[in-house]
Amino acid sequence: METLAITLLAIDTVILIILVLLQSGKSAGLSGAISGGAEQLFGKQKARGIDAVLHRATIVTGVLFFVLAFLATYILG
Repeated sequence: METLAITLLAIDTVILIILVLLQSGKSAGLSGAISGGAEQLFGKQKARGIDAVLHRATIVTGVLFFVLAFLATYILG
């Protein structure tokens, strides 16, 4: 059971890293830092397409990471 929990945690960790690296940046250089924050603040820019899928998958994988980490600690401890 310990091996299964640690293996699932390792697989989830690799998937989480890949998902974070695949996401596009929120700002494109200095001009994005000035105008991009205001657009996001007022909700003018919405995530669409693959960006939305990657964002949701990252959230799900992150939550799964914490659940597996607590489960592995509970099993090992």
